[in-house]
Amino acid sequence: MAGIRVVLDTNVLVSGLAYPASVPGRIVSTWRQGGIEVVLSRYILDEMVRVLPRLSRIHLTPEEIRDLADSFIFLADIVDPDTKRDSSLRDEADQLVLATLRVSQADYLITGDKDLLALGKEYPIVTPTIFWERHGS
Repeated sequence: MAGIRVVLDTNVLVSGLAYPASVPGRIVSTWRQGGIEVVLSRYILDEMVRVLPRLSRIHLTPEEIRDLADSFIFLADIVDPDTKRDSSLRDEADQLVLATLRVSQADYLITGDKDLLALGKEYPIVTPTIFWERHGS
C-alpha cells in the first residue's frame, strides 16, 4: 500500500477511531503505522473535533480530542481547500471535503458519504470497503 495518497473524510476518521476493528479502523491504523499517506484539511480535523464527543464509545475529554487532532497535523499532509464549488454536489457542507481532494493530488477520497460517493465517476471517491478490497492486506 506504500505510496498511496488518500484524503480521509471525517466519517472515516471518526469511525476508524471509534471502531478500530472495522474497515475504517484498519485504514486509520495503516495510516498511523506509515502504510499510506493521508491528506487532511483543518476543516476535516475541526469537524472530527466537533463529532467525536458525541460518541459514547469515545472516552476522551474535549482537550484530549483536540490534542489528537493536533497530533494528526504531524502525521498527515495538511492542505488548504480551494474555493471552487462543484454545483453537482448535493450537500453544500461537503464542498470543503471535495475541495480538499481537488488540491491534495490524492489517489482517493475515502468516504461513506452518499453525496460525495455520487460523484465517483468524476472524482476518485470510494468507500472504505472498496479501498480496502483494492489495497488492504
